[in-house]
Amino acid sequence: MARLFVFAIGGTGTRVLKSLTMLLAAGVKPRTGNFEIVPIIIDPHKASDAMKKTVQLMESYQKIASEAKCKNGFFGTTISTLDNIIASENKLADNFIFDLQEISNTKFRDYIDFNQLDEANQALADVLFSGTSINKRHEKISLLDVEMDIGFVGNPNIGSVVLNQFKDSDEFREFANNFNNGDRIFIVSSIFGGTGAAGFPTILKNIRGAKNIKNITGQGYLENAPIGAITVLPYFNLEADDNSPIQRAEFISKTRSALYYYRDNVSGNNSVNALYYIGDDYSGKPYKNDPGDGGQPNDAHFIELAAALSIIDFLEIPDNDLSCNNGKALRPIYKEFSIRSNADPIHFSDLQEYVDKKIRLRLSQLALFKKFVDEQLIHSAGKTAWSTDIPEINNAFLESSFFRNTLIGFLNSYGIWLKELSNNKRAFSPINMEGALDTFITDKKLTTGFLGAKKISFSIINEQLNKDSKGINFASSQEKFLELFFETTEKILREKYGF
Repeated sequence: MARLFVFAIGGTGTRVLKSLTMLLAAGVKPRTGNFEIVPIIIDPHKASDAMKKTVQLMESYQKIASEAKCKNGFFGTTISTLDNIIASENKLADNFIFDLQEISNTKFRDYIDFNQLDEANQALADVLFSGTSINKRHEKISLLDVEMDIGFVGNPNIGSVVLNQFKDSDEFREFANNFNNGDRIFIVSSIFGGTGAAGFPTILKNIRGAKNIKNITGQGYLENAPIGAITVLPYFNLEADDNSPIQRAEFISKTRSALYYYRDNVSGNNSVNALYYIGDDYSGKPYKNDPGDGGQPNDAHFIELAAALSIIDFLEIPDNDLSCNNGKALRPIYKEFSIRSNADPIHFSDLQEYVDKKIRLRLSQLALFKKFVDEQLIHSAGKTAWSTDIPEINNAFLESSFFRNTLIGFLNSYGIWLKELSNNKRAFSPINMEGALDTFITDKKLTTGFLGAKKISFSIINEQLNKDSKGINFASSQEKFLELFFETTEKILREKYGF
């Protein structure tokens, strides 16, 4: 199976990766091809709550897919760590995170051995890294004194130096040595901060230039690898805080500067095969400005979901359209994302037809599955034909670690993700998890049928589950639970909602 290596850079990269995980869990797939997804998070801010939650989410995804032997439907796409796929005995940390060396509790001046430089090079460093920032204690400091364990806080000039260690790392060597013909690469980053703006061109340059790095066997494939990327422009508002190193007022100027650089060193030299742009000028309720140890506490945002869809779109591009020669894309592709109208909140019907068809059914299926689990399963398990057929969905299953901890935990995260999208600005509110079954798709309300019978109910779902489970052999209760509900929810939504 071909692999897609997703390099998620900085806080925005991590949040887009979270949305991608939700899409894959719901069963969203490219139209053609079957790829194993290998996420690699590149962010010095290891204490970030957003990073921790995303890693935990992907680990839960892995456990569910592994125990249920998912091949299609819910959790049907394989997500692997880099350590999972390497063929050598050089084991890496099995946690999706690229280990940036020598930055923990380290000031930038110490990272570059400023005190060991001669006078001329110290003067040059003073010029290159002039300016000031704010540290975690809200003190004004020189850029040379930035503590890098909370990221590069809007300073891509610092980030480009530190992230250049990527090419010398064990992770890069193993990635390169295990990259095969047919594999692809996708890079996710923002352009208005420090880590993402610096990381994208730095990592791209190192991948395309792998032939110049020793002890790498896959370097020939990397030079002409199909590479896609999305660069996320400003899309959210932020509280003004003079004591923070992150200032909303600087987003546009930093974006403009980065785009000028990308014009010559990314898009201008055809280094990337498919480049996606996305952003939003909507200035809703500002987020709390807190880039400290826990990280910027942003709720899930529609732009992150749309950015995740660019990864799916990239996988649908035919191989012939992603050809390279000497590290240069022969036919570079540039794409943007749009909705039908300037809507807020956004519903499924506000999306372009292609996007609507891609996600409406699958996101609704996982939501309907969660509603049944939350509101009905305890009344059906062990009492209906579909649950009593071997393998059973009984009290023992409901008490298992797979169900109580892993699956319920993931479904709860899915519900929180939908709620955050709905409460954000701009809001994405296609599903109301608290609504009745005939109203939980917000842009399509069902009416009652003949003699007042509702068109959809838990009893109707149970009846369909009974039909779909007949004569089917499942290897385990876990496999049965996920595959059966994927098939049934699809039939119910197509029949009752007309999906």
